[in-house]
Amino acid sequence: MSPTLFHLTFPITNIAQTKEFYVNGLGCQLGRENSQAIILDLYGHQLVAHMTDELLTPQKGIYPRHFGLVFIDEADWKMLLERVQIKQLSLYQQPKQRFVGTPLEHRTFFLSDPFDNLMEFKFYAHRSAIFGDRDYDQIGDRG
Repeated sequence: MSPTLFHLTFPITNIAQTKEFYVNGLGCQLGRENSQAIILDLYGHQLVAHMTDELLTPQKGIYPRHFGLVFIDEADWKMLLERVQIKQLSLYQQPKQRFVGTPLEHRTFFLSDPFDNLMEFKFYAHRSAIFGDRDYDQIGDRG
């Protein structure tokens, strides 16, 4: 099978703010844009931000909806975190480690964009935890 790309659309209310956060802040490459939408390249994946007139309200936590990336190399995860800190992007949850000392151990942080879309960026200490390690049932931080 040839490589495939992930595609995600999400709502926004301002193109200029979107470009500032995603391009200048996160480092996305800018694709096509018009007055109603903008295409962004996030580490080779296609994000499409669409304008809406609907009221965008924040979730009451990271569940049930957020999107993001799983980094294969911890150095890449650290580089993005450093960029986020330098650019002073809005951290929704500070960097932390989950499930320390288990095969599911991973580092994570969450961002909130100007439109309350939540993003998670993580790195697993053991690659097998990305899709495997089915003997464990922990998924996320829910109690």
